[in-house]
This record gives sequence, structure tokens and C-alpha cells, in this order.
Amino acid sequence: MFKSCPISSRRIDSNLVRFISAQVSIVTMLLIVTKMPVFAIILLIDFVMRAFRKPNFSPFFIMARFGISIFRLKPKMCDEAPKRFAMFMGLVISLTLSILYIGHNEYISSTIAFILFGCAMLETLFDFCLGCKIYQIIKIVKKSS
Repeated sequence: MFKSCPISSRRIDSNLVRFISAQVSIVTMLLIVTKMPVFAIILLIDFVMRAFRKPNFSPFFIMARFGISIFRLKPKMCDEAPKRFAMFMGLVISLTLSILYIGHNEYISSTIAFILFGCAMLETLFDFCLGCKIYQIIKIVKKSS
């Protein structure tokens, strides 16, 4: 990953991101298994709160902070911009899931939910952010053009 970001000088604790992505994984799996739109809406509300910088209203953010304090993890800082880009991708995906699940379009919505689950699990288990990689590719392409 790039050492600095051309869009933001803000930094974020990647431990916090991983705790949040673990919760996204769990809720997404509940969505896949139960096919209950309420789980898509929970994801959407949480992504909206974090996207609009209202983390104190985000249940995932609150629980992640609590988890970090319990385990007394030292901050592992990283650039915020790629993570925010990935979060906005999650916001779009959760909005799409909400619409599709409410509309009872189970095949497409389940496929999209599996993609979200896979991305969240990559972040949770391996600290690998697919959205961040896409962000980097976009930055490289924009810089070269």
C-alpha cells in the first residue's frame, strides 16, 4: 500500500477496521442464511453512519472500539482514504442488497451478499482489503493518464 495518500492525510486504526469487518461478515452470513431483509438494513444503516462520519451512531464501530479496549490492542495505523473508498463500496453494496432482498430477488442478492462476505472475511482474517486494492489501481490509472 502507498505510504501516503493524495486525497487524505487522515489515518485510521486497522484493528478497528478488522473488528468492524468481522461484524459485517457475521451479519452478512446471517443475511445469506436467513434471507431476512432486516440484516441488509442493519448493514446499510451501519455503513451510512460510518460513511457520513457519525461513528458514535454505528453499532459496529461502538462494538469494535469495545473489543479493542478489551483486548488492549495497540493501534496499527494506516491511510484512511483507501479504507473509506472500500467503506463506500460497502455502502453501495448494502444499499443494493437492501433493495434486492426487499424485492425478493434472492439469486442476485445472495450472490452479491457472498461477495460482500468474502471481502469482509479477507479483511478480517488476512488484513487484505480488496476495496483498497481497487482504490490503488484507480489512483495509478488516474496518475498515468
